[in-house]
Amino acid sequence: MPAKPTAENEVTLPKSALERFPGIENFEVARTEHGIRLRPLRPVEIEKIERIRARVEERGLTESDVRDAVKWARRRAD
Repeated sequence: MPAKPTAENEVTLPKSALERFPGIENFEVARTEHGIRLRPLRPVEIEKIERIRARVEERGLTESDVRDAVKWARRRAD
């Protein structure tokens, strides 16, 4: 099932690939060592992600701030 990105970097997934996920409207996209992984997200997960994004925005945090915080937390976990 080939899927080709558009000029806007959008990919349309084949209908046959999505038949296993009725009612799912959103997917988590993750880079892996071998490619890209899509994981269906339940509506509850979407709500949680949106709440986190809102908190980050309220605090004026940037993507760089979040990356730095993750690095800091990972160092402390070691």
